[in-house]
Amino acid sequence: MKNHQFKQYNLQPWIQEVIDQLKFNEPTPIQQKVIPAVLRGESVIGQSHTGSGKTHAFLLPLCSRLDVTKQEVQIVITSPTRELATQIYNEVKKILEFSNQEDKVNAKLFIGGTDKKRAIEKLKVQPQIVVGTPGRVLDLIQEGALDIYTAQGFVIDEADLMLDLGLITEIDKMLVRAPESIQLLVFSATIPERLQPFLTKYLQKPSHFHIKDHFAPETIEHRLVPLRHREPAELIYRLSQVINPYLAIIFTNGKESANQLHKELQEKGIQAGLIHGGLQARERKRVLKEIQSLRYQYIVATDLAARGIDIKGISHVINAQMPKEEEFYIHRVGRTARAGMEGTAINFYAESDIPFIQKLAKRGLTFTTFDIVKGEWKEIKGWNERSQRKQTGNTADQEAWNRVRKTKKVKPGYKKKMKYEQEKLKKRISHKQNKRSK
Repeated sequence: MKNHQFKQYNLQPWIQEVIDQLKFNEPTPIQQKVIPAVLRGESVIGQSHTGSGKTHAFLLPLCSRLDVTKQEVQIVITSPTRELATQIYNEVKKILEFSNQEDKVNAKLFIGGTDKKRAIEKLKVQPQIVVGTPGRVLDLIQEGALDIYTAQGFVIDEADLMLDLGLITEIDKMLVRAPESIQLLVFSATIPERLQPFLTKYLQKPSHFHIKDHFAPETIEHRLVPLRHREPAELIYRLSQVINPYLAIIFTNGKESANQLHKELQEKGIQAGLIHGGLQARERKRVLKEIQSLRYQYIVATDLAARGIDIKGISHVINAQMPKEEEFYIHRVGRTARAGMEGTAINFYAESDIPFIQKLAKRGLTFTTFDIVKGEWKEIKGWNERSQRKQTGNTADQEAWNRVRKTKKVKPGYKKKMKYEQEKLKKRISHKQNKRSK
């Protein structure tokens, strides 16, 4: 039976038709939690990774609660980047198109870099659904062209990215102009401490859903490459002689690191694209166009590209710097292995990254350790070998040294004799341990 799993929710018949058209068979874990909560009118904090079905988790129940007879703003959806806002708007249009509700429901997209006067003209009739970036939506509210006081639902998508890009203050100014009873839906990969004051201010007893299922697609291979005092640019140059990606995205932690790595790669003759939040909108648009026309095999990016921009066809993800948060790792590697395809995540790591790798391993990720030797991949000792040796192997070594009789005066040949005694004891202890284990 079609979408029988969605029948359990009290969604409008026209939304059920949309679900049939979208060919959704069963709700994803985030949808299972969020859809009923939204229908009950609860405010929600949702944490889930890229590709988890989050967008439809809020779109389906919010659209189901629309009053199609009222020509006023009922839903406001904000997203940190133009690209993300456009993606959400396209999904809204698809829902309306599939349901034949386009004549009754008016949805509008408002993003920066477009003609503001034309946007104001569009608002002679207030749309029921508003999708946009915070800056442009706030601008239209302050101009008196858009009235969100009638809104019942307000979505803040990628809230931690909003925070990083300094957009939370604009959301704050918008919510002051919204009804106090508004239903707030906040979605975020992580909930940083700096976001807490905002959440406390606007969300009273929200339902908090943190989905950790399907931590990363099983079709992704996770490789580790030790830095060993080498520069990431040098390793990427070596890597470029071993792999031939359809498209590889190289992640750094921050704009400055991205700019520096991009410059170093160009100096090594690797033509790479560059994407981060510090680029002017026009420049970002140009780079995205060049990426789509397959001008680059490599793109240097920050976490903005992991969540804020949809780049198709990524075969390899290279973490030139490991991220600080586990969820950020998942968002990064989630750019590859889409739609059942295979993908490779290549991670450069230093000793200081090992605790982070251990956390990821505890959550079920399997890493293999490689280096690039003479233009070829070479599997080397595992990243965790030392810690395993500490736990198991070296007890005999340590015990042997502890048992060796210490002499007060150092005589000729002392070191040699000590070493001989230590080796003899070590063999004896190892032999005993082996007998016990049998």
